Parts: sequence; C-alpha cells; structure tokens
Amino acid sequence: MTTSRATAAAVLVAVSAGLPAARFSFDADTFRDCAYLGPSARMYVTAWAGPLCSAAALVVAVRGMRRLSGGRVVLVCGGVLLLAVQLLALYWVYAPDPAGGTGCSG
Repeated sequence: MTTSRATAAAVLVAVSAGLPAARFSFDADTFRDCAYLGPSARMYVTAWAGPLCSAAALVVAVRGMRRLSGGRVVLVCGGVLLLAVQLLALYWVYAPDPAGGTGCSG
C-alpha cells in the first residue's frame, strides 16, 4: 500500500472513530421541554456518515494491499469493528424510542 493510501485509510478510520461519539453526544436532541421530538438531523447525519467513512477506509485499505502486514491487519480489523459499531448506531437512530416517546415522566 502506498503511503498516500495508507494515510487516507488511517484518516478515514480516525474520522469514523469519532463519529459514533458525536452521534451519541446528540442524544439530548430527542427531547425539549418534556416533548419528544425524535432523532435530530445531526443524529441522522452522523449515524449515516460513520458507516460510509468506515466502508471507504476499508475499500482504500484493501485496494492498496499487496501483502498483509501488521499495520494493515490492524487497520482492516479496526475498520471492520468500527463498521459494526456504526451500523448498530445507525439501527438505534431508526429504532423506536425505548421510553415510548411520551415525554418526561416522573
């Protein structure tokens, strides 16, 4: 893998690692003044951007591989793990509200 492809893949993995944290930091967007608003646009954007960045990182990493080395294996395994976490976060955006969406109770 050339250094430019390795750098691009590493940057994409790093960006995709930060996206789940950003997505979960927006969880407070679903309620305002005890009214359920549903997922915000920020939640949808970060939830969709994560798997796309991970998939792009995997494509860049795999296309540039000539042989497996330790760094490339870590990059690909990290990308696959991040992709699984991000697909789960994407599922949670579309899953029904566990509180039932009734607002602030109690």
